Amino acid sequence: MTSAQCTTRHRRVRVARKPAIGGLAAVGLLAGAWYATAGAATTAPLAVTSTSVSLAAKYPYLSAGYNNVREWNRTATAVAPNGTLRVAWPASDGVHVTPLTPAGKRSGADTVVKGAKEVGGLVAHDNGFALLTRVSDSNKWKETAAAIVRYTNGAKTWSTKLTGTASHDTAPTLDGRLTWNGTKYGAYLVVHGAGGFADGHYGDKLSYVSSEGAKLGGGWSWGCSHNEGIALHAEKSGAFTSVCFDDWRSGLFVSTGIGAPDVAPVVQREQCWAGYCGGTFPSRTGDLVKSATGRYATAFASRGAASAKKNPADSSGRGWTVTPRTSTHQVAIAFLKNRNSGPGKAVYLSNTKGTEHVDVHLAPYGKDKLLLSWESLKNAKCAAGTCTGTFTGTHLRLVDWNGRFVGADKVVSARITGDLAVSKDGSLTWAYAPVTPSYATKLSGASPTTKTLRIARLTP
Repeated sequence: MTSAQCTTRHRRVRVARKPAIGGLAAVGLLAGAWYATAGAATTAPLAVTSTSVSLAAKYPYLSAGYNNVREWNRTATAVAPNGTLRVAWPASDGVHVTPLTPAGKRSGADTVVKGAKEVGGLVAHDNGFALLTRVSDSNKWKETAAAIVRYTNGAKTWSTKLTGTASHDTAPTLDGRLTWNGTKYGAYLVVHGAGGFADGHYGDKLSYVSSEGAKLGGGWSWGCSHNEGIALHAEKSGAFTSVCFDDWRSGLFVSTGIGAPDVAPVVQREQCWAGYCGGTFPSRTGDLVKSATGRYATAFASRGAASAKKNPADSSGRGWTVTPRTSTHQVAIAFLKNRNSGPGKAVYLSNTKGTEHVDVHLAPYGKDKLLLSWESLKNAKCAAGTCTGTFTGTHLRLVDWNGRFVGADKVVSARITGDLAVSKDGSLTWAYAPVTPSYATKLSGASPTTKTLRIARLTP
């Protein structure tokens, strides 16, 4: 375990955060592919269908990110072993979990997790669900605690806090992931030090909890610092596979089994401060897909690296200075050969100057393909780490496991603003607010609300 980062502010702030270490001129080319790949349309056209679900409470669907730039509030859609679905979404009275049929239609009343503050992750079971969220707590910062809450047949069966006085940490925001391998849960989340060596600093934590709510060994108490993006994949045995965007080390890293990952394999170097790195994963959570052969893929919005070098002003030797290649974020995908190794070169699937790419998602599609999605903003104006622009559509594209496009670009109205559920037949289901996006201005005041969700479905 290493000392915590020397800044005390976390990324979800309303003004741009300066680098923790003063930037110096960077030299040395970082290896990485920079090209747009293309391929002929070899599969049937993507056809998204959707149904409407009325909500019992108002869903505030936007939040203010860096510099008050508009970000979608997260919904989480999960599928149970019997094929039924659950959708978690935040409201003023807690987190609502809506039950759905396999076809995406409401099948009963919401379960309301009272006092819950955030959708940090959702696992659907045949008889209920488990939710990663934030709950009230007593600590020196007067902040919330992270907790997994299990409901069975509509009733709370257990709740396990993952932060607290004994571990010297809180969870004012989660940006989390919750996964399940059939016997235990893995929860990956951001923590705020409240005493001990990390007092006042931000890091991340990986915890394991049994099916009965008991804390298990493994994981770590302090990892990427600051963590600007989290992804987690459940494994049948051993440590769950994870990646993180670490702003001190400037980039995306494999963090499996490593607390405070000084030697973690590098996926991609980025200028990871302010909104530049914090926006690389949607709502700072990412997708990590595993192939049948044991490889992994993750997609993200990236400005690349024209150069990257160790920052001599950082006495710890962990700080990096990265000069970005582009002013706007482009769509990138990286492949890991296994859960402990960094990838080869990142593959860039766009190279459009003046266009900002946001909300990049990745999901398995059929037997051997990946569904890639993103939103594009033309005439982007970028300053201090964030961009505004004119929304031009949500794009869906099929990609193979070599990073090549294998289908035509499909622009759809069904935006992807949260976690996707993957059913046994390969169908993808997700929930989104049925509103027209706007990124032209920053968010001021409270979020707008809706009392309707659209449940989108895509079948290979």
